[in-house]
Amino acid sequence: MKYIKFLLAGILFGIVMTKAEIISWFRIYEMFRFESFHMYGVIGSTVILGVIMIQVMKRTQMKNISGGEINFKPKDKSIIRYLLGGTLFGLGWSLSGACPGPMFVLVGYGYLSILIVILGALLGTFTYGVLKDKLPH
Repeated sequence: MKYIKFLLAGILFGIVMTKAEIISWFRIYEMFRFESFHMYGVIGSTVILGVIMIQVMKRTQMKNISGGEINFKPKDKSIIRYLLGGTLFGLGWSLSGACPGPMFVLVGYGYLSILIVILGALLGTFTYGVLKDKLPH
């Protein structure tokens, strides 16, 4: 029962993504063909909101859910890992027609073929976990 708030937040998130058409492969297809601003607007709004929220968290010294301090560590300036990771992420996104965020919403919506994509994402995550210590960080 103590996790019900997370279930409700997930259901709300799924409804919002569905109503905003973020789960639509056609919207993703339009984005990668530069035919529509819809997804760029959603992603851009998310980035702006994220920047604002990080600043609020830093300035108010907000605590995490356990009451502990939230630390922001400076990132490595190495650009190659971001280019490689972003390229792999974008390729997976464009080939599958699904961003990782709405994959489970698509299962709930009845698109069971997305289970293949989820399996691929899990295998990729597992592979990263195995190779993490050997990769440049």
